[in-house]
Amino acid sequence: MSESDATIIELSGVEKHYPMGDEVLRALKGIDLKIHAGDYISVLGPSGGGKSTLLNILGCLDQPTLGTYLLEGRDVSVLGDDDLSAVRGSRLGFIFQSYNLIPQLTVVENIQVPMFYQGRDEAESYQVAAELAEKVGLGHRLSHRPNELSGGQQQRVAIARSITNDPAVIFADEATGNLDSRSGGEILEIFDELNDSGKTLVMITHDEAMAKRTPRVIRLRDGQIESDECKSGARSASATAV
Repeated sequence: MSESDATIIELSGVEKHYPMGDEVLRALKGIDLKIHAGDYISVLGPSGGGKSTLLNILGCLDQPTLGTYLLEGRDVSVLGDDDLSAVRGSRLGFIFQSYNLIPQLTVVENIQVPMFYQGRDEAESYQVAAELAEKVGLGHRLSHRPNELSGGQQQRVAIARSITNDPAVIFADEATGNLDSRSGGEILEIFDELNDSGKTLVMITHDEAMAKRTPRVIRLRDGQIESDECKSGARSASATAV
């Protein structure tokens, strides 16, 4: 099996329930989903459709109520908080709408943060962070702090930070939501380049125009996969909802 055929993520019968007084809210309902190495996916849907809940499951930020989640063949649906945290730090990358940078740290220090938690040598991590800052066009801004950067530049820092540990999957949650159209377009071009280099990306969005960029679009509605479309030239997908 080639790397491009490898299944990185497999959800089987995943549900997420939230108690609401005497009622139970089924935020996800029987999700079956496979994501392969090199996939570039938009998860699209209305507010309340289950996008954030699915992201929390896929990103090991929460556990499913029912079903299994295999990440690189490991059942992470049964892991405790400490083990889930270790998985997030070593195998997953995150890019959020609000950037989530530490205001007291410089550009290079913000990029270094995940490597610090992995116990990497400080000199090595600085070198890696500086190279990643250069890769996203911020090599001349290493000593600047977030409040000295534009929104687009802050998101570039967040992108660099997300790939420091060579994650199996990068999750982008409404990553251009706070940006103007020009800056948002530049961020999406970086995503395209990351995918072209072999990175697996999953974008959570409500924006139809953004979803048109990705070869695969998964539509969620009422906690179920309404459709899973692979455009011409993209991998054939396997996903169903019950």
